[in-house]
Parts: sequence; C-alpha cells; structure tokens
Amino acid sequence: MILFNLDGDSELLHAKRTMGRDDKNKRADTSPAATDSLSSALDRVVIGNCIEFMDTLPEACVDMVFADPPYNLQLANELHRPNQSKVDAVNDDWDQFESFAAYDHFTRDWLSAARRVLKPDGTLWVIGSYHNIFRVGTVLQDLGYWMLNDIIWRKANPMPNFRGRRFTNAHETLIWCARSKNSKYRFNYESMKALNEDLQMRSDWYLPICSGGERLKIDGRKAHPTQKPESLIYRTIVAATNVGDIVLDPFFGSGTTGAVSKKLGRHYVGIEQEKTYAAIAEKRIAKVRRISSDELLKIEQKREQPRIPFGWLLERGLLKPGQVLMDNRRRHSARIRADGSLSTGDFKGSIHQVGAFVQKAPACNGWQFWFFERGGKLIPIDIFRQKIRAELH
Repeated sequence: MILFNLDGDSELLHAKRTMGRDDKNKRADTSPAATDSLSSALDRVVIGNCIEFMDTLPEACVDMVFADPPYNLQLANELHRPNQSKVDAVNDDWDQFESFAAYDHFTRDWLSAARRVLKPDGTLWVIGSYHNIFRVGTVLQDLGYWMLNDIIWRKANPMPNFRGRRFTNAHETLIWCARSKNSKYRFNYESMKALNEDLQMRSDWYLPICSGGERLKIDGRKAHPTQKPESLIYRTIVAATNVGDIVLDPFFGSGTTGAVSKKLGRHYVGIEQEKTYAAIAEKRIAKVRRISSDELLKIEQKREQPRIPFGWLLERGLLKPGQVLMDNRRRHSARIRADGSLSTGDFKGSIHQVGAFVQKAPACNGWQFWFFERGGKLIPIDIFRQKIRAELH
C-alpha cells in the first residue's frame, strides 16, 4: 500500500489548482513529480483522498476510469426485515453529505480530476442508483464528457423491499462516456458479442449481486457494504480496454476493479481513503493470478486488422478470373474480373458495390455476402482473407 502524504505534495497540488481545470490552455504535466506519482501507484492501493491524489498524477495518463462513488443514500433510520433482524445497509460516514449541493460539489471535483488524467480517447464508467445517478449525469455533461451508453444492471437476486411501500429496487445504472465528443474511444464490439453467445451485447445486463463465496467477509459480516460482483467489472474492462492498459478506480473499496484488472492483464491504480478497506483490497489482489497466456488475453478489433484487397486473392491464385460467386442462398451471382472487380449483367464494381446492387441495398459487406462453390458446397470468400491475414502475422 501507499500512504498518500498530503503535506509532502502540497506545492504540486497548489500549482495544479492555480492552473484551474480548463483543458484549453493546459499542457500535459510530465514533471518528474507527476511521473513518479503514477509509477509508484501502478498496481498498488493508494490510501488517501482520491481528488487530491489524482491531482498529483500526470495529465492524460490512464485509459479507463471505473468509479463506484458514494451514492448519498440519505438513510435516516435503521432498516429491519419482517422478522425484526437488522438489514446491513450503507450508513457509513463516507456516504453522508449535508445537502445535495454538497454532493454536487464533491461530484464535480472528482469528475474534473478524473477527466484530467484520462487520455484523450479514454472512457469513464460510473455506477449509481436513483439516489445519485441523475445528478452525476448532469455534472458529466456539464464538464464535457460525451455520453455513450447508460447500462441497466438488472440484478438477478435483488434485496426485497421490506416495508412494502415502494417497488423492489432491482437495478443500478452505469453511465459509460468518452472524455469528449471527439474521442476515438475503444469499444471491443466483437468481444462483447462473443461474451453474449455471438449476439450484440445489449444495454441491459442481467447479473447477480455479489454473494456467496465471492462476498468478502470479516467475522461473518460483509467486509464492504457495496462490493460489486466481478462479472460486472469484467464486462466493462473487456469492453473498453486492451492488455496493458491502465484502469483507475478512485473509490477502490474492496478492490474488485484491481482484482479483475490483474486477472485480465491490465494495470490498475486504486485509491481508497479507508485504511481498513485498502488492507482488504491489497490482501485480496495478492491472491489473484494473471491469465498466463497473452494470446488468450489479446483483443483485436476487426477494424484494427490489416486491410486485404480482394485483388490479392487473384494474385495468389486463391480465386480465378471468370469464377462465379454467389450469395449463400444462390439467389444472386457475379463473375470475377481480372482486375479484382465483379460484374453482373451490365453492372461492374467492387465486391461490396456489386453485392449492394444485386440486393438493391445502400451498402454491403462483400466479404460476408459472397461465396464460391467447391465440391458442391458454398464456402465464404472471407476464409481467404483470414488466411492472408494469418500469413502477414
């Protein structure tokens, strides 16, 4: 663990604050003090105020932020089950704010600090409930973050509403946003599709709450009242980062973000103001083992793969001029020309243009639309594109 000494960094903090948080006229802080602050915090648990510590980090130094901030639940009285047993609710001091204005001020400060350390193409995830997520969303937009999705985490096993005066609160909301409107953010679409049995991942996630053996306990009681399930964090990290990226969690708690990051070959920076929680997180993460094979961890988006012109298939003899291509239901056909274009009737064009033409569609992915026949079976031409890509590696 790292004990964050505010006094030791007071000059650096003062210098940053006098610059303000307007990005327009600021250069990235690459001072030795800032660089050392990041390197010393990498894959470690920092004990301290998250806003103050983020202010010591270099600008644009992390790839993703995952934040599970205080929800400001405003619990005034103890909550009991029908059998009069007490519910282990969140009533800690760190979740108490004297007013909505105070909570908004706190939210603006930590989100400003987080935006400064995010890389230009980085993204931020923040989770909350109806108590706070709408206020957080307003601040996000005010600060210039660009909304990408709001994700509904629908809990498979939510806590019932014991008083019977409201609907059972069975979900929480995650907001996923880019640092700015112009960010070229990462979204591992194919990985999300693979996690979802080859179907597009939707914005409603049906996942269980943290319970059973995953729930950390001390003397039979929850070690942390708001411990999130690893499955939830796993999905966000796989969706928005790659191996070796840095994930920052300003409200580290029991260390779920760090545990999942380590397992998936990402670096993490965890900031936690409560020493007890920080110790729990450090002990937990020490037991985690990184997935050993880089090949198993590697995420490669299709748009990052090398472009293969269709003509290369002819040059290598994989297909031949005059050969007939057709769709998978044999409704449309076209002949391959010597220059790598296709022709059908009087129309000529690329594999994509001709595919769109025969379907009377605005666009077409010719690699997925066209097939060739071999031994009475239809085989997608894309098999040859993948073959050439493998050779290039």
